Amino acid sequence: MYEEIKKAAHAAAEELCERAKLQAGQMMVVGCSSSEMAGRNVGSFSNPELAQAAFDGLMEVLAPRGIYLAAQCCEHLNRAIIVEREAASGCEIVNVVPQVKAGGSFATAAWHSFRDPVAVEEVRADAGLDIGGTLIGMHLKCVAVPVRLTTKKIGEAILLAARVRPKFVGGSRAVYDERLL
Repeated sequence: MYEEIKKAAHAAAEELCERAKLQAGQMMVVGCSSSEMAGRNVGSFSNPELAQAAFDGLMEVLAPRGIYLAAQCCEHLNRAIIVEREAASGCEIVNVVPQVKAGGSFATAAWHSFRDPVAVEEVRADAGLDIGGTLIGMHLKCVAVPVRLTTKKIGEAILLAARVRPKFVGGSRAVYDERLL
């Protein structure tokens, strides 16, 4: 199952990077329930191996592009975010280390895999993947736009994706920059 999850995560990240036109230095937030990937209810069956598979598949795509991964913790840590320290500029660092049962398997995989991990209270990411209904919206910039990916599930978990676009201002007579949409 490890290879299947890694492959699906890789495909989803690749497609979202292309569809969201992500550039080096931008950030993708990922919430991931290893329980849901295993076909169980969120929070009921934490699985570090499946979480690592998803993490590895995502990083195969993001790292070469210079896109930061922001790994969302579970509700027990108030959905804090694990990022590389260099991506935390301007963010408030909080003092916590995620664990499988307090923070979640995916955030724990990120903590142990990043070179210099830190936990931050929040981010404003440029795109995101929600693997298993983890509710990543609070960590996306305004305005979030749904992206329908070819990959619909990772393991047994539903997959939702989003990109962001700049806010429209100026009313009905305004002219907008189509390159930003």
